[in-house]
Parts: sequence; structure tokens; C-alpha cells
Amino acid sequence: MAFVTRQFVRSMASSSSTTGPAASAKKILIKHVTVIGGGLMGAGITQVAASTGHTVVLVDQTDEILAKSKKGIEESLRRVAKKKFAENPQAGDEFIKKTMGSITLSTDANSVVHSTDLVIEAIVENLELKNELFQRLDKFAAEHTIFASNTSSLQITDLANSTTRQDRFGGLHFFNPVPVMKLVEVIKTPMTSQKTYESLMDFSKALGKSPVSCKDSPGFIVNRLLVPYLMEAIRMHERGDASKEDIDVAMKLGAGYPMGPFELLDYVGLETTKFIVDGWHKMDSKNPLFQPVQELNKLVEEKKFGRKTGEGFYKYK
Repeated sequence: MAFVTRQFVRSMASSSSTTGPAASAKKILIKHVTVIGGGLMGAGITQVAASTGHTVVLVDQTDEILAKSKKGIEESLRRVAKKKFAENPQAGDEFIKKTMGSITLSTDANSVVHSTDLVIEAIVENLELKNELFQRLDKFAAEHTIFASNTSSLQITDLANSTTRQDRFGGLHFFNPVPVMKLVEVIKTPMTSQKTYESLMDFSKALGKSPVSCKDSPGFIVNRLLVPYLMEAIRMHERGDASKEDIDVAMKLGAGYPMGPFELLDYVGLETTKFIVDGWHKMDSKNPLFQPVQELNKLVEEKKFGRKTGEGFYKYK
């Protein structure tokens, strides 16, 4: 799941059919995409890819999940069309029809990855589940197929090592909501080939996004800066330096942020923040930026995750 909100950050033919070792050396023009995971992120990636001329297969475990994803995509497209084609509703209807016609749904990932240029994984943030998925798909995907993860907190290298295509593996970290947010972090591991990296950058631009490049470091760019900032805000509150209300007001009026850190924490979900920090702490326990915070842990233990549960640092009706 991408860990940032819209308010916080404003700011030809398919690939060669060549197989074998030479295939990975050629730059790929990505036209056929397989998205694994029909949640908010996966559905958003599917929508954006399909609306920019790509053929997309969206994969999830059940037809029920996929039906919900499809409905969400259609509703999102109607909002886009209403704004984009305000003067020409008929063109908007054609846009929706064409985009939805480029999307196929499937519950069998193994059977669809054999003819895809790019596999984007957007499932739950669990290293074992992701590794199992990539290890399995590695056996069925074509030689030229690039694998990418949308993870926001796990290391891409750990995921790539579950496959035999480390040179054709990278990170594509989208931000929520995908149709609105312009940023994509493209992560290159030490094993990612230059051609794979260039293909992922080109694909991101083809989606109408603004890609930035980052090494495979914890949190990449945005979260590496954002999460420690949020954690330090909690530490300030714990020390009694200032109230959470005053900290939020100070950052909104002093730094120009549309949301204060405690508002943002509650919006994103406290359990999500804790998951990221715990993972980073496990990677580098001596880093002061990654130290657990008692107040956050207590709220999560009490199942107070923020807006989604009605209470976090603030209470919500």
C-alpha cells in the first residue's frame, strides 16, 4: 500500500518475442500488463494502465473480489470522464467503454503471465506471501517479462531473490489514489539491469506519471522522509513538548502542509505506520529513526487505528 495521501504530496508493438538470455538485454516496450491484487492500489494501477492504451489483466483470488474491483474502476472512470470530457459526454462514454474493454479479470495468475510484458504485484505487505507469489509466477512467465512490486516498506532485493530473473525485477511504488497522484518511485536493485530500469521508467511516463529513481533503501524516498517525521511528532507529544493539536496546527501553518502529522497518521492508519517502523527496526535496530514509539504501539494494541476504527490520536464520529 502506498503510504502518502493526495493532500500531502501535490506537487507500437509489444516487447520482442525473443526468448533466452538475450531477451533480458533488450529494452522492452511494455504494452501488456498483469496486475496481481484487486485492492485500491491494484485497481488504481489497472485503471491508469488501461486508460493509457495498455492491455491489462487484473488478478485476484475470487470472482467476488474482482467484481468489486471492476465496479470501483468503472465508478472512478466516470468521475474522470465527467471532468475530462465535461463539454463532450459522448466522448466520455467512449473513453470509459474503451478503457474497460482493455481490462480482463482472472483468478488464475499462472495462466495469464505467459504472455505479459510486466507483472505488477500489489498484494498484502507480507514478505512470505509476496515471495511465494513471485517464485511461482517465475516458472510461468515469459523470459522477457519484467516483475515489479508496489511495496512501500519491503526491500525489492528480498523479493527479487525469490526468482531467477533478478535482472528483470524492480520496484514501481505508486501512490494512493493512483489515478490522481502523479508520482511513481522506480526502484533499481543492484541486480536490476539498465534496460529493465529504462523500461520501467518509460512505462511510468506512458501512464502520464512523473517517475523518480531511487536505490533499494528502506522506504525509498517519500516514506523514508515521511515516516521518521511522523514518528518524531509522536515523540514530541510523548515528551510533553507540545500538544498534538498544536503540533498539527504548527506544521500546517508553519510548513504549509495541508494535514498535520497526527491527522495524517489517523488518515493513513496507525497499524500501517507501526508495520513499516517495525520492519525497518528489524532491518536496522540501531538506527534512531527506526526506534519504536510507545504511544503508537499502545494505540495499535488497543485497536485504535485512526479514522477507519473511529479513534486514533483523535476521535471520529
